[in-house]
Amino acid sequence: MSPEFKRCVEAAGGTQKQLAEKLGITEQAVGKWKDKKIPVMRVIQIEDSLGIDRSSLRPDIYPPVKKAA
Repeated sequence: MSPEFKRCVEAAGGTQKQLAEKLGITEQAVGKWKDKKIPVMRVIQIEDSLGIDRSSLRPDIYPPVKKAA
């Protein structure tokens, strides 16, 4: 299980079913992410629903913003 996936599940309440319900999709769809990257089309939705920063979910697409020194 990827750490990003685990973090999303925990933030949703602890189960894939709860994550799916929060996102309005099936538990089976969520289960497909288990060992893969979070789908791009769901990153912003997860950020809005669960408060997990997009750059921590997909830093390959949303690089962390560097703070000015």
